Amino acid sequence: MNHVRGRIIAPFLIIFSSGVALAQPNRQNAPAADVLLTIGGEVERPLKLTAGDLAKLPRRSVKARDHDGKEVSFEGVEVGEVLKLAGSKFGEQLRGKDLKLFLLVEAADGYGVVFALPELLKAHTDRLVLLADVSDGKPLPESQGKLRVIVPDEKHQSRWVRQVIALTVRRAD
Repeated sequence: MNHVRGRIIAPFLIIFSSGVALAQPNRQNAPAADVLLTIGGEVERPLKLTAGDLAKLPRRSVKARDHDGKEVSFEGVEVGEVLKLAGSKFGEQLRGKDLKLFLLVEAADGYGVVFALPELLKAHTDRLVLLADVSDGKPLPESQGKLRVIVPDEKHQSRWVRQVIALTVRRAD
């Protein structure tokens, strides 16, 4: 009897697991020209995301003063949402030895900044760290690249990163 039940259930498991895999953006084979952002390191699902992939995530907007002091309206995706999509630890999973995890944000020009993972996740903070692709209703200017990290409540904008190309989760020794 169990042998027959296994034959009946097995096809449903294959169909279900295939559907889950298709629901997750797995852009490892996306054409290089289409890839805007690479997520890697200590995540369950390293990803290469396109503008279309990012457009499917929940959007946020915020007004903040840019480097020149002008108030700008930025729109994009919370960095924590992108990390969750890649299977990064968050919420109750982020405790103990995993509190040594950090995010390295890398720019095309070699600039990079670090965030502790709890700084990025709603379960730990109300802080907004935005991966913006729009400013004042238009795509970011070419000089800023396709993606930019915005941290509106920081007094100094040294962790605002232009030309973002990669997010890498690492562990401090």
